[in-house]
Amino acid sequence: MRAVAEKLRLSAISPGLVQSEIRAMTVECDRVGGVNLAQGVCDTEVPQPVAARAIEAIAQGLNIYTRLDGIAPLRQAIADKLARHNGMTTDPDGEILVTSGATAAFQAACMALFDPGDEVILFEPFYGYHLNTLRSLRVNAASVPLAAPNWTMDLDALRAAITPRTRGIVVNSPSNPSGKVFSRAELESIAALAIEHDLFVITDEIYEYFVFDGAEHISLATLPGMAERTISISGLSKTFSITGWRIGYLVADRRWLGAISYFHDLLYVCAPSPFQHGAAAGLMQLPDSFYSGLATEYQAKRDMLCAALADVGLLPSIPQGAYYVLADVTNLPGATAREKARTLLRDTGVAAVAGTAFFADGRGENLIRFCFAKRDEDLLRACDLLRTL
Repeated sequence: MRAVAEKLRLSAISPGLVQSEIRAMTVECDRVGGVNLAQGVCDTEVPQPVAARAIEAIAQGLNIYTRLDGIAPLRQAIADKLARHNGMTTDPDGEILVTSGATAAFQAACMALFDPGDEVILFEPFYGYHLNTLRSLRVNAASVPLAAPNWTMDLDALRAAITPRTRGIVVNSPSNPSGKVFSRAELESIAALAIEHDLFVITDEIYEYFVFDGAEHISLATLPGMAERTISISGLSKTFSITGWRIGYLVADRRWLGAISYFHDLLYVCAPSPFQHGAAAGLMQLPDSFYSGLATEYQAKRDMLCAALADVGLLPSIPQGAYYVLADVTNLPGATAREKARTLLRDTGVAAVAGTAFFADGRGENLIRFCFAKRDEDLLRACDLLRTL
């Protein structure tokens, strides 16, 4: 009996993979009825063509499985968008995969490209799902810290992090949680190292339209020699405020796309069919002014939140992009960032996320991340509550 009982156990990595601090704070916020600036739910309005076409698709019975790479109109709309906005020429019938969110795209790509024991480099602060996805696949993550407050990249540190086991680099730009937008010079340096060491680069570009103060989003795959080794990931969740619809996409050389598609099919089968139709309508019908308007709208939200944080001595690191702010909370009571975040929620009713969720080796204890992807009235309420400090 003992031998049988000892086999009834969790896998070796399961105890180390716990609920993300982002979702834990969301639960706490709901419990006390606070304002949730913890999770990037993006509860602003869905564009009318997107919502209308999804509803119409449901009524038309377009509710069954799609092809494993997504419906043809959406793949073509993505290809057109990539050509128009990113300078990328792609084949919608062999280089584009519609995924169940950008998270699924990252998971499938890592399953297809990396083996247990391989190493992949992340820039720190990193998005926790990137780290834990790699861990779940027994792939080792190596962190290369970016220098606060502007989160500049140290090329020598990146070069030093590359070992014989390194297979890839992850670039999240604009970044969650720091809001960093990698410059062309930084991307060119990353590209040169990737070519020199024959590495994959996986880019997470989900916040590509959320760029501020004249910053420019550049797709790394457009740099010389990078299309064949870059897995470009993005999606419509943030752009169209449809985070619950799970509509992402991935662009890769056809040598890699087949295997990535098979793993995505194995895990998710396909992204929700009617929502694919809604996303396609948005890409085809919304004018370019919609996308430039996002930057203007969210820069105003950023400035509103950063002003409130500065007013109460929680010094913000002003983000260049995305819709998050990392703020210095040294002055808040609490021994750890988790305690500080819970103290803030208790005292103000505003939920944020401990900075340690985005750093390795215990770093980030004096940082908290706030999300400003909220309706203006909710964000204004959160700012008023913060000012009660």
